[in-house]
Amino acid sequence: MSDSRESTPLQRLRTPVQFLKGVGPQRAERLAKLQLYTALDLIFFFPRDYQDLLDIIPADDLKEDEPASITGVIEDVDFRGTGPGRSVLGVLVRDNQAYVRGVWFNQPFLRKRFQEGQHVIVSGRPRLQGNRWEMAHPVVDIVEPGDQPEGGKLLPIYPLTEGVRQGLMRKMVHTALDTYGSDLEEVLPDSFLKQHELLSIHDALNKIHRPHSREDTEAARKRFIYQELLVLQLAMSLRKHQLNERKSALPIPVDFRIDERIRKLLPFELTEDQNKAIHEICHDLNRTIPMNRLLQGDVGTGKTMVSVYAMLAAVAAKTQAALMAPTEVLAKQHARTLSKLLSHAKVRIGVLTGSLTEKERSKLLADVAAGEIDLLIGTQAIIATEITFQKLGLVIIDEQHKFGVRQRAALRSAGNDPHYLVMTATPIPRTVALGMFGDLDISTIRNAPPGRQTISTYIADDEQRAKWWDFFRKKLREGRQGYVIAPLVDETNRDDTLGGVEQLLENLANGELEEFRLEMLHGRMPPAEKDAVMQRFANHEIDVLIATTVVEVGVDVANAVLMTIESGERFGLAQLHQLRGRISRGKHPGYLCVFANPATDASRERLEAFAGTTDGFELAEVDFKLRGPGDLFGWKQHGMPPLRIADLQRDGELLAKAREDAFSITDTDPNLAGAKWEKLQRMVLTRYGKSLDIGDLG
Repeated sequence: MSDSRESTPLQRLRTPVQFLKGVGPQRAERLAKLQLYTALDLIFFFPRDYQDLLDIIPADDLKEDEPASITGVIEDVDFRGTGPGRSVLGVLVRDNQAYVRGVWFNQPFLRKRFQEGQHVIVSGRPRLQGNRWEMAHPVVDIVEPGDQPEGGKLLPIYPLTEGVRQGLMRKMVHTALDTYGSDLEEVLPDSFLKQHELLSIHDALNKIHRPHSREDTEAARKRFIYQELLVLQLAMSLRKHQLNERKSALPIPVDFRIDERIRKLLPFELTEDQNKAIHEICHDLNRTIPMNRLLQGDVGTGKTMVSVYAMLAAVAAKTQAALMAPTEVLAKQHARTLSKLLSHAKVRIGVLTGSLTEKERSKLLADVAAGEIDLLIGTQAIIATEITFQKLGLVIIDEQHKFGVRQRAALRSAGNDPHYLVMTATPIPRTVALGMFGDLDISTIRNAPPGRQTISTYIADDEQRAKWWDFFRKKLREGRQGYVIAPLVDETNRDDTLGGVEQLLENLANGELEEFRLEMLHGRMPPAEKDAVMQRFANHEIDVLIATTVVEVGVDVANAVLMTIESGERFGLAQLHQLRGRISRGKHPGYLCVFANPATDASRERLEAFAGTTDGFELAEVDFKLRGPGDLFGWKQHGMPPLRIADLQRDGELLAKAREDAFSITDTDPNLAGAKWEKLQRMVLTRYGKSLDIGDLG
């Protein structure tokens, strides 16, 4: 290492953790498992909770079976085997003249953790055993010498990894803060801190790592949560501003005559929500600023017709349109739908998927480059291929959450920047929309077209199977079709899923559904085979499709009104709702039965919510509440760095405030170019420049 006096503050902050006092190479390897590589990482490694020493009571004040915490010194550690594979560990803790014994059964690995003379905090439910208190399987926090409580001080509790105890983690974080904390720059101007009643960076770090009260921790957390959300929203605002600055899109005007011509091609009258979305889209298309709009709508609300309108508007303006779908099944279905709709129109449609032969691909790409194709429909093959459009005006991406930001920006290099319309049938909670899609304008379709049939949803157990299959067979004999869905397990157990579908097909073909025509569909089948199965199902050459979630998105067979879902507890709410959207897409009501054995309260609540409403927006909020943001809406898929301390679910109010402030800042200084925002600009670019495709701000 070079002399720190010759280093810049940033270089010092990037000192590898192994060079910090008390760390070393071995501990550095363990810290790497927590993504802690530098002094800066340790400084911004925030506690997940605090041990409130005010809650600690003397052992003399313990009450039978009332949760409590005591602090004391370990006087004895007793471990003994009680039979094959059985053991008991006892730890005797003295608090003044009183004793509490912690007891663990069959956990011999804990023996190494405890030593006589250690100062500990023990939390659990005390019970009198003779004249001594005992706690079974208590939570024990080992207090290092430097961690002795000072007044009402709170002890931070950090996430840990194997080989790193809580006391050691506190020491390492405090060492990093004491050694390098002064090198940190304040990125927010003083006037801004005062206006928003925020702590300075140094004050906030001290109070989050060494708090003296809950008020300290709340004020410090507010500073860091707000800053993290402000940086995110500034990134969104800068991206939106840069897209607007390009002004390189081809305008696609839609006058009265074009509107009338397009509507004549559509099979039915559009709803009020569809017309509102079309009005917003047409307003964007008529500008040289590239449209960057998200169209969200519940299953069955008619997003596809809105996208068809937009594509026909692009063709009418003598430009090309591209539609990108997440699967080959869905891409080809879009192609069939559009070909049928436009059979009397002079619109040339091409389909680009991974299953084309080299000769077919070359011919198609040549036609696209020559302007012989008006609408190109495909999968990710569209962006994975060297493709040249003659005059690309509009790109539509179906199922936005399946594609990352950089993927949907990939076609921008093809001549003029096209207008972008991205669609999702997974309604997005408001805070997620602000957090993840803050660079997009949003159009929403809530109401389904008139005539959409109802779907009855049932949650059942094995005792109700016979009754359900009787009903299922009755409807099939009336001429209806149905799906039976097997759960998709994780990648490591992929063979189990395939086996599950095959086994299910065999069981049903030799049992409940033996009189009907059954076939299976799963993601590992060759594309041509999947297409053939779907076509036979659409032609009613198949009565029941036994499938995995490959049918989750977009599959549209009007006569399919029945669905059975096996092991429903293994599906997320959004996935269940998408699957339900595959049935009752015609003139007959739908019926769905989910067989489930929920093992947790959350699973039970999820299934009850699913059965209780068909409103996807309501279910999205329930799903968000039950599961939190997690990777629910593809945050990682978007390449977005993880949020360190903010939580989109919990911090909705701060997110809205941060968004308002971010857009206010960029309204007056669109590139954060002023000296006042220089440090904040650097932070925004470092964190989100790559993932959000924000260019050089100069």
